[in-house]
Amino acid sequence: MRIGVQFPTTEIGTDLKAIEDFVQAAEDLGYTHIRVLDHVLGADPQCHPEVPHFPCTYESIIHEPFALMGYLAALTTRIELSTAIIILPQRQTALVAKQAAEVDVLSGGRLRLGLGVGWNPVEYEALGQDWHTRGARYDEQIEVLRLLWTQEVVSFSGKWHQIPHAGINPLPVQRPIPIWLGAGSSRRPVPPRAVLQRIARVADGWFPLFPLGDTLREVVSRVHNHAREMGREPSTLGMEARFLIAGKSPDEWVNDINAWAELGATHISMYTSGAGFTAPQAHIDALRRFKDTTGL
Repeated sequence: MRIGVQFPTTEIGTDLKAIEDFVQAAEDLGYTHIRVLDHVLGADPQCHPEVPHFPCTYESIIHEPFALMGYLAALTTRIELSTAIIILPQRQTALVAKQAAEVDVLSGGRLRLGLGVGWNPVEYEALGQDWHTRGARYDEQIEVLRLLWTQEVVSFSGKWHQIPHAGINPLPVQRPIPIWLGAGSSRRPVPPRAVLQRIARVADGWFPLFPLGDTLREVVSRVHNHAREMGREPSTLGMEARFLIAGKSPDEWVNDINAWAELGATHISMYTSGAGFTAPQAHIDALRRFKDTTGL
């Protein structure tokens, strides 16, 4: 199992030295990957009663993921850079292909691109994209990304994309860049059938964005069944756990790691966020404590 860390974007702030120290500490401690989240805009919840829940708002500091990963690539030599997740349907597909390819080149082939459809219709509206067609466009976007990453010249005519004999340059080191898909949330843990089938059909791996429990076990089983129906061996499909350490003892950390391993998780990303840390060094100390305690 590969053990990585979540970049504490909303808590670490804009101190460049703190960002450098955190990511270099993660690499020096042997963590295998660092993953970052995506929001272009934050909304004011008081002005949007139609949105039932805002995990982050206009007050939340969230770094632009591709720019951040380009910076992190220059600070590191080994650690994998991952997104969890890029909200793909609110972005232009060809531009995402170009940005991802550039990060892959600058990092020497260390990018893993996690994708999702997001939760915030306000952000879609501000970016000029249709919230209601996001799922339909998402499938075609994934196809277009892989074409742009593997072919010098692409000719594509779809429902949502028209590429008239054009391509990106440079192409990425990885052809194609691995695509992992997010699914579910703590508020809606059981994703729709179409989401699970998409994971089984097109993903290199997936992020169940909800905690351990019977619901997760059921969803994992359904993903594996869909994979078999589509002629895929479930063991070839990666799965990454979101691992929150806040409010749990070291013994509980170990028990949860074992539970994720039994479910077939190939990756874990440890979250230092949410633990009440008020200084960047506290996040780094938590990275060290987690490694020392678990022996991973």
